[in-house]
Formats: sequence, C-alpha cells, structure tokens
Amino acid sequence: MATMTSLIGLINKIQRACTVLGDHGGEGLSLWEALPSVAVVGGQSSGKSLVLESVVGRDFLPRGSGIVTRRPLVLQLHKTDNGTQEYAEFLHLPRKRFTDFAAVRKEIADETDRITGKTKQISNIPIHLSIYSPNVVNLTLIDLPGLTKVAVEGQQESIVQDIENMVRSYVEKPNCIILAISPANQDIATSDAIKIAREVDPSGERTFGVVTKLDLMDKGTNAVDVLEGRQYRLQHPWVGIVNRSQADINRNVDMIAARRKEREYFETSPEYGHLAHKMGSEYLAKLLSQHLEQVIRQKIPSIIALINKTIDELNAELDRIGRPIAVDSGAQLYTILEMCRAFDKVFKEHLEGGRPGGDRIYGVFDHQLPAALKKLPFDRHLSLKNVQRVVTEADGYQPHLIAPEQGYRRLIEGSIGYFKGPAEASVDAVHFVLKELVRKSITETEELKRFPTLSNDIATAANEALEKFREESRKTVTRLVDMESSYLTVEFFRKIHFEPEKNPNGPPNPNRNGPPNMDSYTDNHLRKIGTNVSSYINMVCDTLKNTIPKAVVHCQVREAKRSLLNHFYVQVGRKEKEKLGAMLDEDPALMERRNQIAKRLELYKQARDDIDSVAWK
Repeated sequence: MATMTSLIGLINKIQRACTVLGDHGGEGLSLWEALPSVAVVGGQSSGKSLVLESVVGRDFLPRGSGIVTRRPLVLQLHKTDNGTQEYAEFLHLPRKRFTDFAAVRKEIADETDRITGKTKQISNIPIHLSIYSPNVVNLTLIDLPGLTKVAVEGQQESIVQDIENMVRSYVEKPNCIILAISPANQDIATSDAIKIAREVDPSGERTFGVVTKLDLMDKGTNAVDVLEGRQYRLQHPWVGIVNRSQADINRNVDMIAARRKEREYFETSPEYGHLAHKMGSEYLAKLLSQHLEQVIRQKIPSIIALINKTIDELNAELDRIGRPIAVDSGAQLYTILEMCRAFDKVFKEHLEGGRPGGDRIYGVFDHQLPAALKKLPFDRHLSLKNVQRVVTEADGYQPHLIAPEQGYRRLIEGSIGYFKGPAEASVDAVHFVLKELVRKSITETEELKRFPTLSNDIATAANEALEKFREESRKTVTRLVDMESSYLTVEFFRKIHFEPEKNPNGPPNPNRNGPPNMDSYTDNHLRKIGTNVSSYINMVCDTLKNTIPKAVVHCQVREAKRSLLNHFYVQVGRKEKEKLGAMLDEDPALMERRNQIAKRLELYKQARDDIDSVAWK
C-alpha cells in the first residue's frame, strides 16, 4: 500500500488547485469544503503561532502584542525529498520563491496591511502560503485570528463578534479538524477555543486539544488532569506543547534545537515524564497526519463522487462555451461554416414559427398594408372639382367626342400612383422585421457567443444581403403598381352603361342624342365618372392587396431563407488562414474562462486517478 503521506499530499495538491482556481463554494458542498483541513483556534496570545512554527519547524510568523493575526492564513505544507531546499510560495505572488523565512514573515505582515491597512482591523480574505520542506508532513493548516473578549483602542466594537463569526465559518464545516489551543496558565474551563469547539463539535469527534506554555505554569501546579482527559474529555488525546521562550526567540534558536529542548523537557519532567511519548510538536504533527489519513480514507468515496460531479459540470460548461479550435485553415473554415449554419438554423426558426418574430411579417400584410391602403387620398383625388379639372385638361383644345377616355385614364393613373407608398412601406416594414430577426438570431445562437468578430461579420453580411433583397423587392412592387397603370382592364369599362344626362330644368332635348360636351356636364355625370374610377381603383386595390405580399415574400423572406449568407460563404472561401483566424478571434474573457476550466479538468482528472491508485492499492 502507498504511504499515508502520499494520500495526504494528493489532497493537499487538490486543495492548492481549488485555491488557485477559485473553487471555494457555490451551490451545495464545494470541493474545498469536502477536503479535510485543520483550523487552528485559540484566544489571543494563546501560543497559536508558536504551535504552527513548531509544526513547520520554521520561524516565519509575525509577532507582537495584541491582535497579530488579522487575516486567515491558509498554510499548506508539502513534504519534499530529503536534501531538497526549503522554500515558500504565496498565492498572490506566483512563481516567486522565498528561501529566507524572515522575508516570508515580512510578506505576511505587508500583505495583511495591504487589505486591512496599518490598523487593528481584521479581514476574512485569506492569505495563502505553501511551504515545501523535507521536515514537514503533508498538511493544510488554517491560522485564524485569536478570539478576544474586548475591543481595544483602534478597533471597532463589533470586532469581538466579527472574529468569532470568522472562526465559526471555518470550524462549522463538517470536514474541518479543530486544533483548539489553550494556554496551561489559564483555567481550561474559560478557554475560548474549547468553548467554541464544544458548540460546533459537541461530540468532540473533530477536536484536538493542545495545551501550550506548560513551562510557564505556577510552581507547584501542572496540567496533568487536562492532558489525561480528566478535566475535559475529548475523543482524541490532549497534546502538551512547550513553546520557545522569548529568550530563545531573541537568540534566534533554530527549530531543530527548540524541538530537541522540548523533548528533553518532557522526558525529564517529573509531572509529564510518563506522557513524554505523546507530547510535543513533533508528536502533534504525526497525530494530525494519522487522523487525517483516517478521515481521508473515510471520505474517499464522497470526495471521488464530488470530483466526478465537478468533472461532468466542467465538461458541460466546455461544451456550452465551445471547445478549443484547431489552428489549420481547414478546421477554421469548418468552424466558421458551422457557426453560420447554427445562426441560419435559429434565423429560420424565427421565420417559420419555432421562435417568436416571424408572425410580425404577417402582421405587416394583414394589418399595416390594409390600413395604409384605406388612408390613401382617393376622396380628394376623385372629388367633383378634381374630376372636372382632370377631364377638362385631358381633352386639350379638342373636346372628346363620345366619352372622356383620356380623363378616365389620367384619373386612374393618378389614383394608381398612390399605391406606391403603401407598397414601398410594406417592403421597408418587412425589411426591418428581418433585420431585427437577424439581430435576435445572432444573440440567441449560443455557438456564436464565443466569437464576437465572427458574430459581427455574419450580422454585417446578413444585413447587406437584406438590403439587396429590399431593393429587389421595392423594384418588384413598383413594377406591380406600374403594370396596373400600363394596361387597364378593358372588360371593366365595357360593362359600364352611360345614361344620357338628365336636364333638371325640363325634359330631355331630342336633338341631343350624343354624349354631352363638357360645357353641359352636370354634377351627376361628373360624380358618375368619379364613381366608375373609384370602382376600378377598388378592384386594383384588391389585386395589389394580394400581389404585394406575394412579391415581398418572394423577394425578401424567401431569399432570406434560401440565400442570406450565400455571398458571405463565397467571401469566406477565398480568405487566407490568417484572416480566417482573425474572424475566430474570441472574447478574451471567454478564452480565459476556457483555459481555467481546462486546467481544472486536467487537475481533477489527474487527482481522481491518483487518489484511486493510492487509496486502493
């Protein structure tokens, strides 16, 4: 079977990746929360930092009076091969290695000040530090601000509750191991760490008790009752720690010597000699590692299940935003054509009813066109006065002999000319509907969202094609109107019966058998001409009401369905590789998102395989 440290190291690796890639939560239990870690909890000046330094074997944490830890410090320990150099890395300073741990201490202080300022305020934004050393065990430790009971000068009154809320946000997680630090020279019953641990972990399954400053207890007193679990029992053994003295710190006594001195203290102590084999920082680190191994092995099925779920979600996200594109011109051209087909599919769905919008074209023909035709000024054009003027002017110097045919033709041609306005307005209305459908289709085509340049190119090409279709449609409907003027329907007029004009002042004059001249036209006869012309125009109106929509659909809608991007296809086929690549220039934010997803996928797949191989060998 693989060693325990290999499994813990893999979990450490995944935690590190979660931190880098921002997988800290969301819906349900995040991968970070599913992985075990150790939260170091204690009151201010309880010796938390010294315990951490003892476990790491390095002097690297800021010191001072009052509140020193003002941001959570997520400390990931990575065990390396013997003989390798120790170094540290900060997440906010990638690719920069610190081999001088005094510089690490300074950077922690400076990074804290960058967020909180040089004040005594706190922040819940963590600092992430990784230490690589042959002298550590693979472990993730979280150093939290020390619990306090009162706010000091320069702190907000809420800081007591703020710190407690921050600590709770970590220790309440079901996979968090609580390292409760209590100084031996204080009553364990009043320990801030034990109090909060008892509240979030009443069974004590996740809590390890650590007693510090054993060498500073009053003469004649000891902490044996606490360490043997008689004063407050936990499911895990209590561990006693002897911190470095201030004199040792001032003399820069290294951690190797400090650990040796700590061992000697317990071995020679009359009170703790019988417990020496399970006391000290080295034993604490091994104890935490052993417990972590047990927890990790218990959690492996749920961790693997969560990793698999995350992999599925990331694959689905990649499918949604699009996979990376090959660099050869053939693949690029294929991708562009696929995007065009996807857009064209959405556009046709709008036209044919699968998506909303196409019904607005029918609305142009069913409502807008008839309404426009009704508003045409035929009443003014065929008024009695205008009919008389047109008929009179049409004859010139020679009056008509039988019927005012030229007058009829001019009245009809003038009336038919009014139809051009509604006809062209129908063309424009359908054009604007089609342009709006192009815009909507571009927006709704998921595959195009990753290619803003290609989206613009397709939209431009589609709108240019629609402009050509509109021009052809305008010419066609104008021809339809002109055709009605070019050749009148003779049968309509052959059915008209012209009655002799009645003389309102007496009986008809028998000597006037032919049509009367203009001078003798009565108002009734002029009205009859206007009525005849109006009847003919109504017939033409009914015809155009049917033929204009047909022409518009044929020239615009049908062509948009059949050949909206045909010219664009020809242009794309002639482009060189560099220009094709420029068309597939993606949104930088989307590219970054895909890269992040790809990195997470790669790491989670590797982690899953590694955990399987290590855990079940």
